[in-house]
Amino acid sequence: MKLTALSCETMFALRQFSHLFFPQVCVSCGDKLLVQEKCICLKCIFKLPKTNNFKETDNALEMLMAGRMPFERIASFCLYSKKGVLAPMMQYLKYRNRDDIGVLLGKMYGEDLRGSDFLQPIDIIVPVPLHQKKLKQRGYNQAEMIAKGLSEATSISISTENLVRTIHNPTQTKLDKSRRWENVKEIFDVKNPGQFENKHILLVDDIITTGSTLEACGVALQECNNLKISVAAIGQVL
Repeated sequence: MKLTALSCETMFALRQFSHLFFPQVCVSCGDKLLVQEKCICLKCIFKLPKTNNFKETDNALEMLMAGRMPFERIASFCLYSKKGVLAPMMQYLKYRNRDDIGVLLGKMYGEDLRGSDFLQPIDIIVPVPLHQKKLKQRGYNQAEMIAKGLSEATSISISTENLVRTIHNPTQTKLDKSRRWENVKEIFDVKNPGQFENKHILLVDDIITTGSTLEACGVALQECNNLKISVAAIGQVL
């Protein structure tokens, strides 16, 4: 018992030593992280503009997607703006090789959703897929990292192989709504529709802007018999 306690104390001291000489900083504000903090400081976590719209039917996202794809519920963790506290977190996640941020944000969102009516009927978590070419460039799918965090918090399994992106399309960043839809339509496919038959999936994305990517996923998923779809994203653009 003494050896175990000593080992724990030693490990904590080593972490403090590491933080002293190789300080980790918050990806959002740049402040030095405390030993117990990971990726994002508590101050920035408290500043996250949570929507809590999983508690609200007919919320703004559901109104945005109404009539465009069949869905049960749609919700987001936070509001997103280019100058907001969430923006640098997503930049690090997507473009600076920080997949751990996606897992952390997904886990935080999962802890909020756990036990809610929104989450209760979900059978499988399905991240919006990347094309293999983009996956090779980035090294990971940011939506899958978010899904991993959600799964860790909720104990709901993830499916990453059935919904696939078959066409490598250009980035959506500077496209308007109509061009975004032209850019994503017919780029997804379901390899085995029977795998999702009679299931309620939670489709997971990073940021919802116009909803075109989700709509394209929804069209592809209609191949599956008696499939119900809900959607969760980390951010929704203001």
